[in-house]
Amino acid sequence: MALACQKDSYLKEFDTKVKSCNAAELKVTQNGKKEVLKGYEVILEDTILFPEGGGQPDDRGMINDVPVLRITRRGAEAVNFVMTEIPVGTEVHLIVDWTRRFDHMQQHSGQHLITAMAENIYGYRTTTWNLGDRISFIELDTPKMTVEEMTKLEQLLNEKIREGVKVYPTLFHDKADPELEKARCRGLPDDHEGAVRVLTIDGIDSCLCCGTHVSNASDLQMIKLLSTDKGKRKNSTNLNFVCGGRVVEYLGRAYDVEKSLTGLLKGPLEQHFELAEKAVKGFKNSQKTIQNLLRDVASLEAEKFKSQPNRPSYFIYHRKEGDLDFLNALLKELGEDTKDVLCLLTAGEDKGPGFVMMSGLETVVKDLGPKVMEIFEGKGGYSKGRFQGKANKIQNRTKAAKLVEEYQQGDNNIQQQTNES
Repeated sequence: MALACQKDSYLKEFDTKVKSCNAAELKVTQNGKKEVLKGYEVILEDTILFPEGGGQPDDRGMINDVPVLRITRRGAEAVNFVMTEIPVGTEVHLIVDWTRRFDHMQQHSGQHLITAMAENIYGYRTTTWNLGDRISFIELDTPKMTVEEMTKLEQLLNEKIREGVKVYPTLFHDKADPELEKARCRGLPDDHEGAVRVLTIDGIDSCLCCGTHVSNASDLQMIKLLSTDKGKRKNSTNLNFVCGGRVVEYLGRAYDVEKSLTGLLKGPLEQHFELAEKAVKGFKNSQKTIQNLLRDVASLEAEKFKSQPNRPSYFIYHRKEGDLDFLNALLKELGEDTKDVLCLLTAGEDKGPGFVMMSGLETVVKDLGPKVMEIFEGKGGYSKGRFQGKANKIQNRTKAAKLVEEYQQGDNNIQQQTNES
């Protein structure tokens, strides 16, 4: 059978009964961490809450006052994951998250219209599509779509929207019905059960689809084709687009960015590219100048150390404006005649992460490097005569310097103090 949401995608509330409720688990990622939620899988006699399918994400909503966290398809059933047990036979009231649902309806129906007209006009077939959080795309079986083609397609798409072309589903209960052969289809899923649903855009397209859709092209409001880029498949092109409410959201974000850039670049939208290009060139020139100056500083600091009459057996140096390139330059300037000197070089602002580099006798550096990185709460490794890494707390360099000094002075309490630090 077809679900209530597939018969009428505009239903926002619905009454039904619980058919089954079983303990289950759901794997989720929250705040970058993977978790396993313990809850229940609830199957209803019928539902307006759409499970994922046809490239469309699943709905969100409520079963009575219980939030539905995930909806999946199992054969002809929609399986709702909830955190509260709802006993079998319970009469329930469903409410769909209409904002999410209608957005998905607009993007999905828009995709069908774009796909059909791109094939009808240019012969470009859609091989796959993706309904993204902000921007969606269809993958076309062509190595390139020109700006002229995209402009013409967008114009014709929005003409159909203004015409108010009807969009409607038809259910076929017999998979062998010859009428089904007239519809576009990439094949039914292996686990498909029940009626076969065909979505028709009047006079334009008929295609097998299980998703929720608008009933009239006018509900799409408008379609904006944004750009093209290379698809994953060979000789394919991704066509990026937004429909309906997402066009308004995209325009709002674009205006906010334009307003910010106008203030930052001190010029109107028409001059943003030239002003930004000029700013980037200026930044690159400044960076180059800084790098040259830092190399000069590295040379002077190395010469200053080497010219000491009673040169110590260790060299500890920090520069907050430095980076790995600076530390490498400093080691290079120190040269072969200081290869036995234990060097601890650091760079970076005190309140942020920084860089650490050590050189000297291989046995010493390999032994001391990990201990130094423990103090900096960072990670690093030994390679090609030096130990280098990234420090999370570069402000701990005083403790690290003390460890290096005591190591070179042969303090017997080094290990104990390392553990305490």
